[in-house]
Formats: sequence, structure tokens, C-alpha cells
Amino acid sequence: MNPVVHFEILAGPDQDKAALQSFYRDTFKWTVDTSQMDYGMVIPADEDDGIGGAVDSAEDRSKVVVYIAVDDLTYYLEKAKRAGGSVVKEITVIPGGVTYAIFRDPAGNDIGLVLDDGLDEDEGDED
Repeated sequence: MNPVVHFEILAGPDQDKAALQSFYRDTFKWTVDTSQMDYGMVIPADEDDGIGGAVDSAEDRSKVVVYIAVDDLTYYLEKAKRAGGSVVKEITVIPGGVTYAIFRDPAGNDIGLVLDDGLDEDEGDED
């Protein structure tokens, strides 16, 4: 199985991302750390507190994006396109961070893919 490993709750370009971060801090007592590149990382207290994510801003519109761990970004982007999706963000490497891409599903939802070299080979979908 390819698990959801990260999420982003994103304010639109005409919205206040700091206010959105405060909303989630105050409402759910989330830790939102903006010390790295002003990206609002949501850090779970421990592994039983769910996955990490971010509250930040988007260039185009307000949205929620979930990120799925996969062992081959190109394979899954192509598979998404064959199934009716489209690529929103090509494969991108963040030095010292992650390698990711984003596609849009047929309903208009943006879904992220994160390279996970640690996936077992038999967990990938080969159809």
C-alpha cells in the first residue's frame, strides 16, 4: 500500500497564511513551525499523533493537498495521466529534503506524490 505521509492546508494568494496558521494552532493546539523557509510545518508530538503536514499558502487557490509515498514518481505520474489525471507540478527535488510531484485527479483535486526509496518492492502496484 502507498500511505498518505504528509498534508498541506493552503491559503489562497489573497488570504493571510499567518492567520490560517493561527487558526489551526488555536483550534487544534497544533505546533506550526515557520522557522524553515517560512513554510508552516505541522509537527506531531509523537508518532501516535498522526502524520506531519503544513499550513501555508498556495500560488493559485485555497486547497488541501495530501501526499502519498511511492517508490517511482514517473511511474505513478504516468499512471495518473492514463487514468484521466494531469500533472500540476513536475518532479521536483528539494535539496536536503524530499523529491515530489503533484497531479490533479479527474475531480480537480491536487494530490502529491513523495519519493520513498524505503518502500518494499512488493508493496508497489505493478499494473
